[in-house]
Amino acid sequence: MKKIAVASNNPAKLAAVRDGFSRVFPGETFEVLGEAVKSGVSDQPMSSDETLQGALNRVNNIADQVSGADYYVGLEGGIEPTDGGMEAFAWIVVRGKNGTTGKGRTGVFFLPPAIEKLIHEGKELGEADDIVFNKSNSKQANGAVGILTGDVITRSSYYSEAIVFALIPFQNPELYPTPA
Repeated sequence: MKKIAVASNNPAKLAAVRDGFSRVFPGETFEVLGEAVKSGVSDQPMSSDETLQGALNRVNNIADQVSGADYYVGLEGGIEPTDGGMEAFAWIVVRGKNGTTGKGRTGVFFLPPAIEKLIHEGKELGEADDIVFNKSNSKQANGAVGILTGDVITRSSYYSEAIVFALIPFQNPELYPTPA
């Protein structure tokens, strides 16, 4: 059984990690351990670069806190204002015990103006979702993507695809040399 240390206790993120790894490595069994760690970036990352840095920091921090895992996973959701509105997305970073690292990013969707307004006022996305949609702690459940798509795309399925992308170097080790 392979051990995966995830830099989060969020049930939606843990389910996404289980699903992504199971799809990429169908013959393997996994023990998924979640632990909250600091991202080292803003509570609400406001650019792709800051969001990616948060995922990288989470991987490093979970590796410092949990020893002996086969894989370390950092997930970080972020937003980025653009001319067309406010984009929402997430970065995923997976690091293997041998140092191989993969990165994947979710698809992008645009937030409604009411949520965008609250974010500009200093709210985090999850808090803004709860206010606009009269929910409680939605980021631990289906999040903005689930609410806005009527759960056609759940928060777990949304992250799961990016986890598969982040696992490409592990599926194709001959194309992605292990760091020295």
